[in-house]
Amino acid sequence: MNEDLVQIVKCYATRPHAEFSSLLLGKSKDNLISVFTDLLTNYINDKNSSSLREFVTVSIAGYKHNPNKLGYNGFKHDSGISGTPIACEAKPKNIRSVDYDLKKTKPKFNGEGGFNDYTPERLKKDKKVNLNLLSSGFLDGELVYILEFPFSAISKRLQEQLPKVRKVGEYKRVANFNFSHYTKIKALKVIYLNKGTLLKSEKYFNRTFFKFLKSKKDIR
Repeated sequence: MNEDLVQIVKCYATRPHAEFSSLLLGKSKDNLISVFTDLLTNYINDKNSSSLREFVTVSIAGYKHNPNKLGYNGFKHDSGISGTPIACEAKPKNIRSVDYDLKKTKPKFNGEGGFNDYTPERLKKDKKVNLNLLSSGFLDGELVYILEFPFSAISKRLQEQLPKVRKVGEYKRVANFNFSHYTKIKALKVIYLNKGTLLKSEKYFNRTFFKFLKSKKDIR
């Protein structure tokens, strides 16, 4: 985080609004561009929060983002007769290229996602709603792909990870899935694909998943 950004963030958090505005007005256009770029870079690559990556994924996929912790990540209205809102859950993944080659265990994009603290009750609810899943991949904060598919495509995979007999208060810490669990469904859609970045980044992808995306056209 550069010094100007540090100064601005500290001022915003500790000083009156008028003083914060005055500080910004005193900065040059180039300086503000640099600060804003640095802020976005830090935020979208944050290891401890995927909120901005979630927002980007949901918005580009055509849903209204839900900023609340509770509930699904986004909604859009059904174009059909019922007009029932369609819910979505975003599963964004970000890989940093810094020191990537030095890691013993290297992360790979594989169209994956996971549900934290998952229970049979939550599974039953999700199956009833049949929300859409949005699996997305970011490389150093740059969006590479977004895939969309119905929850029904992975419900069996999630159910297999849950205990057949549940004790009180018991839950699955992370119930996960990846591309291999929904690769053959007809309802799978490529919502976004930056093929230029994809073709330059093969080493960050699972081989089968890369081959699938490579076969698709550029969508941006």
